[in-house]
Order: sequence, then C-alpha cells, then structure tokens
Amino acid sequence: MASETHRASGPAAPLVAVSMALETHRATGAAAPLVAVSMALETHRATGAAAPLVAVSMALETHHAPGAAAPLVAVGAASETDRAPGAAAPLAVSGVMLETYRRASGWRGRLLGILPLAHRAAASGARVIHASEPDAWFAALLAARRTGARVVIDVHEHYPSRLNAKLPAPLRPLARGLIRLACRIAGRLADAVVVAKDGLAGDFGRRARIVPVRNYALPSPVAPRRHAPGPVTLAHAGALGRSRGWPQMLAALALCPPGTRLRLIGRFTDGSEADFHAEAARLGLTDRIETLAWMPHAEALARLAEADIALVLFQPGEVNHTLALPHKLFDAMLAGLPVIAPDFATEVATVVREAGCGELVPTGNAAAIAGAVARLASPARRQALGEAGRAAALGRFGWAAEAARLVALYRDLLG
Repeated sequence: MASETHRASGPAAPLVAVSMALETHRATGAAAPLVAVSMALETHRATGAAAPLVAVSMALETHHAPGAAAPLVAVGAASETDRAPGAAAPLAVSGVMLETYRRASGWRGRLLGILPLAHRAAASGARVIHASEPDAWFAALLAARRTGARVVIDVHEHYPSRLNAKLPAPLRPLARGLIRLACRIAGRLADAVVVAKDGLAGDFGRRARIVPVRNYALPSPVAPRRHAPGPVTLAHAGALGRSRGWPQMLAALALCPPGTRLRLIGRFTDGSEADFHAEAARLGLTDRIETLAWMPHAEALARLAEADIALVLFQPGEVNHTLALPHKLFDAMLAGLPVIAPDFATEVATVVREAGCGELVPTGNAAAIAGAVARLASPARRQALGEAGRAAALGRFGWAAEAARLVALYRDLLG
C-alpha cells in the first residue's frame, strides 16, 4: 500500500480497529464493550470479539460485529483504499469482513449517496456512528435523527480550501464560505469532532466538541534499514502528482551523483504519469528510476526499507500541504529511513525536529533537495537518523496514546 494507508489491527483484547481513508484513526487495547463506527466505501464485519468494541474510520463502509448487542455499521466516502484502483475488495482484513458498497464517482455520486448511506446507518442499530468525509457526516447525522445514535465526525483535511484549485479565483471566497458554513453546521449537530491535525478545528465553531486524534504510527513488523556505504536510493511512497513534488524530485535526482536511484511505490493521482516519464527521459534519468505499483501496506513498508532516504515533497501553496501529517512520514520512520521533508509543513516539521530524523528543506527548490541528499551521504548519519525516527515512531509518535484518547471519547459518549 504505500504511505497513505489503511490498516486493520486485531489485538487479543476485544477490539477491531479499521481505518479506511487518506488520514485514519485506529483504536487498540480496550476491553470494555464499545461500538464506534465510521464512514467509507466498504463494509466491515468484526468477528470473534468477546465484547462488542469496534473503532472504525474513513471511507464508504459498513461494519457489523456478529453476536454483538448492537450491530455496527459505518457508511461514508474516501478516495483511497488498501487495494489498487479497480481491484476487487478483499473478503477480509485482520478478521474484519468487507462488503463493497457501490456509488457513482465524484461529488455528484457522493451527494446522491447520502440518503442511501443514512438509511444503511440507521438500519444497523449502531449506538455510535463515526463518520469521515462531509457526505458521510450528513448521512450519519440523518441516521442519528431516526435512531438516537451518537455521531462523531472525523476531519482529516482542510475542506474550505479543497476547491481552490478547481474554481476560478472570483468564486473561491464564496465556495470557502459555503463549505465553512457546512462544517459549522455539522460541528454543531455532531456529538464530537475528531481532528487529525492542527489547524482544522476553527472551521467547526466554538460550540463543537473538538477531540484531537493524530494519525501516528501503528507498530509494524518491518525490519528497519541497515545503512551501508555505496550509492543511495531515494524512495517516495504513496500518491504522487505535481503538487506532491515529482518535478522537483526529478530535477533534484539530476543534480545527485550518477549512481543515485529513485524508487516510487504507489500511483499517480493527478493524471500526470506520462508527463513524469517524459521529463525523466528528457533528463536522462529513466534507467535510474524504479516504479512499483500500489501494494499491501506490509509489502510497501518492506520495499521502502530497502531504500536509503525517504522523500516527502509536498509543494507550497495549498493549505492541506501546510497542515499535512501524512502516513508516508511515519512509514519512513518505522522503516528506519531518514526523511527529507518540507520546512513549511508545520506538523511534519515538528515531528522531524522532535524526532531528529531528517532534513527540512524548501521542497520547491530542487537544489535544496539535492543538498539534503548530499548531507545524508554518510551511512553512519543515515543510520543514526533512521534509528532516532524509528524510536520516535514506536514511542512519542506511536498510536497507543491516540488510541486511548479515541476509545475514551467513545466510552464517554456511550455513558
């Protein structure tokens, strides 16, 4: 799978934690009965739990726990899943059964899907509905009016700015205002608003109950990189496009020593793949680039750990890039790789500085990226930074404390 990943975990305690979307939340280690459900493109059924606890997040999906006092359903929408685009949904992930829910593509499909999703959520009997993506928020709120369920809305992007790149400049203030109004209405009606990063809470108004739950690292069995002398391999995992820095990535690679290679794990999400390969050919870099398709998360982590330096090259100019806290950062840390990351991305920069795990640069500047690669030429330095990053991902920036906060919210809502 690559860096924007969706993972399901199944500890011995009666819990299923499912995450389905770009930025996800996972719960671990609770033993008390609890139902928490989320919104997504697929349906999940938890099996074998001694007590009905399910914490699920993101994407258009439904969740059921066989034998639980209250069945669990979550319905919603997201843009990425644990499989390649167009592939059939897996039957199960870590004991969670998946049932695909189809809807039309694009915003029209999302809007038309709200009422059917609300009907599914209401019919589930879920006591708490955890909804990700705006269409899922309102489906959950409609369902709750019928059933009395508690609603948690999940916020992992800055929604008022999402249409900026698609609208002419004169229309952007109106669009931002309308989306911000929808956020305030949802925040006022929901029982809680879970925010995945800083800078998102303000759009939901002072009356909203804001609960920060960061998408920190879920422990993985990946063997960390043991750095050695020789030419380095740069790696980028997850969704890739112009705004995620491939033009600067190629320009920087051209400035690096001839033996430097680039490994891409994931897919292009903006239709620019042909342009990427044309530019690589123009720069004479084709033979130095390896492209790997979207793959399961564990496999992607293993391939990432074969590289030497991880790249997180969001470009400036987008609010969501400034506020980003991507899975690819924590995947690189778990894999024992030093990271080259944007200095303007506030939370990313904070993690890199506190963990001492990489280089912060102006990612719009190819020479600055190449300079960071040069400063990471020493295998001893890469090893030290990689070890620091992995320790931070398993400790300070690990999922356990975030899971405890999320589970505490569910328990509080259920009384």
